[in-house]
Amino acid sequence: MKRRDFLRQTGKAVAVAAVSGATGLAFHNRVTTTYIPAIVKLNDFRVPADPSFPAVTLANNVDPVTALNAALEAIGGIDRFVQPGERVTIKPNVGWDRAPEQAANTNPILVGEMVRQCLAAGAEEVIVTDVTCNDARRCFIRSGIREEAEKAGARVILAVDDDFVRTDLKGKLLTEWPVLKYFVQTDRLINMPIVKQHSLPDCTIGMKNLYGIIGGPRYQLHQQIDQSIVDLAAFCPPTLTVIDATRVLLRSGPQGGSLDDVARHDTVICATDQVAGDSRAAEFLGLEGANVSHFLLAEQSGLGTVDYRAAGYKEII
Repeated sequence: MKRRDFLRQTGKAVAVAAVSGATGLAFHNRVTTTYIPAIVKLNDFRVPADPSFPAVTLANNVDPVTALNAALEAIGGIDRFVQPGERVTIKPNVGWDRAPEQAANTNPILVGEMVRQCLAAGAEEVIVTDVTCNDARRCFIRSGIREEAEKAGARVILAVDDDFVRTDLKGKLLTEWPVLKYFVQTDRLINMPIVKQHSLPDCTIGMKNLYGIIGGPRYQLHQQIDQSIVDLAAFCPPTLTVIDATRVLLRSGPQGGSLDDVARHDTVICATDQVAGDSRAAEFLGLEGANVSHFLLAEQSGLGTVDYRAAGYKEII
């Protein structure tokens, strides 16, 4: 199915839900009562592979915008990933009611700059959204992401129940599940995680950040968290993963709180291989990619390469 046809089909499904008065699909850890029929599996958002560019780039600079632009340029520049007239959804981590200094959410300055880059490339619309864990309004405001994204020209969406569509993810664990429609009705998906320690999968970076595209009782997935992460990574491989390692939450993740748990690294990573990008970023937490179980499972599933140097790696320091 061509992407434009797919978008029209899913748009109709959402409209049917609104007309029928369906209560929609739930947020984090809430039980749903009414569903619309499941739509088909989402298309792959990745751009064609280009061996002339590395799969992972890393840039270090005290100015986060400079670091982002350097890493982005080294991997091909924004025009490689966004074409004029396309709709772009940016998925930062906005899960928690925390300030930027606490490193629980993506650096808002990076989100704003990514919005500007997409619009400069000719994007028709840029949406910034997430399914938060704490109250959405408080998360988007306190994190600074709403202000920076809107200032840059994005449409910031705080999801409500009717924004979810029941989707067949075709995963081993995740089959039919409520997905926020803005991750279905889009041309490009840019994943913007922050690097954090996590008590269950050891770390939450790019692939784990995709938990924020779904509603429903997400806590149930923690019993098989590695497989659920891989199912999500397979469901919607992003166009680009932009990893925020400007501040890194070393302990007490994923929510954090104490500034003593935060290390300053002033680094941004861009990756077309989401596994390789996560593997490089995990080193900021003292982890080896080959020892992180969901990385290995993702590699075994054909989603990328744990050995980021073998995938193609470049540093701009």
